[in-house]
Amino acid sequence: MAKYTADIAWALRDGEDFAKGRYSRGHVISFDGGLIVPASASPHVVGKWAVPEAVDPEEMFVAALSNCHMLTFLHKARLAGFVATAYADKAEGVMEEIAPGRMAVTRVWLRPAITWDGPAPSGDQLAELHHAAHEECFIANSVKTEVLIEAPLA
Repeated sequence: MAKYTADIAWALRDGEDFAKGRYSRGHVISFDGGLIVPASASPHVVGKWAVPEAVDPEEMFVAALSNCHMLTFLHKARLAGFVATAYADKAEGVMEEIAPGRMAVTRVWLRPAITWDGPAPSGDQLAELHHAAHEECFIANSVKTEVLIEAPLA
């Protein structure tokens, strides 16, 4: 069993009013490798109390799904004998109301564009590689969000 950690730190700033909800949602996330990421609630959720230039949980969720799919896909492509030289994804997620007062990121679209050195997979091979990557992606296996892969198959 592997364990993963993240340290989250937030503090009320001078002049903010916690009881009235008038406080910055800005905080930092520290990871075990030393990376510190500025984070916040989404501006779509808390408006002016967000830090727009910081990453929000919903963005991190979409990025985690995309990142896991990419890493698993590259592994699968290598095992199949293909040589990928670049991979880019314009991932997008949507948050919707799933019940009165309950919101969820319900769908995430992955839109990978891959560059190959040498023979590229056929459309069918590419579809199978994406399917296999999705089936083995640890993050996709951990969530109930629908993950749709819109990759060109040629």
